[in-house]
Amino acid sequence: MLIDLHTHSRASDGTQSPAEVMRAASDAGLDVVALTDHDTAQGWGEATAAAAELGLDLVLGIEISTRFGSAGVHLLAYLPDADDPDLATTLDRILEGRNARVPAILERLREVGVELAEDDVRRVAVGTRATGRPHVADALVARGVVASRAEAFERYLNPGRPGYARRFAADLDDVVPLVVAAGGVPVVAHPWGRTARAELTADAFARLKEIGLAGIEVDHQDHDASAREQLRAIARDLDLVITGSSDYHGTGKVDHDLGCNTTAPEELARIRELADAARAARVAR
Repeated sequence: MLIDLHTHSRASDGTQSPAEVMRAASDAGLDVVALTDHDTAQGWGEATAAAAELGLDLVLGIEISTRFGSAGVHLLAYLPDADDPDLATTLDRILEGRNARVPAILERLREVGVELAEDDVRRVAVGTRATGRPHVADALVARGVVASRAEAFERYLNPGRPGYARRFAADLDDVVPLVVAAGGVPVVAHPWGRTARAELTADAFARLKEIGLAGIEVDHQDHDASAREQLRAIARDLDLVITGSSDYHGTGKVDHDLGCNTTAPEELARIRELADAARAARVAR
């Protein structure tokens, strides 16, 4: 059984519709796929219908933007109730921060001679509430300023580059229990792939487990063999779920093909058991 628990559609910063992601997953030979768009459940309905038609087992999720210490951390929330009032309020605030960031980025780009309008970004971000840096990157590609998203990030949009602007992200310590209270299962995404390695130590994972963290995304293209080995050991020591996934974005990311990393069936079973328990606890409150 092939299980990929981290993909994105045009509901956030992927390049395919939710239905197209489901078709691509089926064509790639996946049995189970999770749709985990950034900070939104907007694509769930379309993906659910497409997955049912294709006979694909769909796990509904959201990748939530958070901060932990000085680092940005992405939290995968599997099987939450997206209509939970507290979760919905937090996601709305994060999305407002995403949208407010775009004008700040464009102002910084103008300061270095790169003219790009908000309408340019809107044209490449049709269909999403989660507008962000990838859409600015796509607008830069469309205007011929750069050749690819990767070049846009490297030249202009990564931290330390002239177009970078920070935005609101919820505190990880608040979001982990919030996901559990909404009947979901929180798993830290690619924890050592970007800027959070110094913050997300073994002790930090232990403390996060105490407030409800369920797992670590270990097998990810941003983790080398050494990082995977160390993260797997931490997860096993703490009895956390271990996941693997592609972080697929269509053509928006290279080297993140569907199924390039997968999750073991027994780990998915644990996620579903934890979601059942979280929902039961929610009903009992």
